[in-house]
Amino acid sequence: MKVSAEIVLEGDAGNIEKLFLAEEKAFANKRACYEVKKHKNNTIFKVSAEDSTALRAVLNSITKMIAVYEQAKAAVSNK
Repeated sequence: MKVSAEIVLEGDAGNIEKLFLAEEKAFANKRACYEVKKHKNNTIFKVSAEDSTALRAVLNSITKMIAVYEQAKAAVSNK
């Protein structure tokens, strides 16, 4: 069963888009892929997967990267 999801992040679109430019958008097993688009100051992730397990793996990967970005940004702001 094919599944898909869309994540919209508000703010910091330019930095988040740059962060994901170097990332692989399609996975080696070809069960899932995603694309990143910037719209105004929002970043939009469109995820497609062959099954729910592959979808969850991609969503986890994306959210981990965003969490690291948020932590780094907070650390720099606190200096």
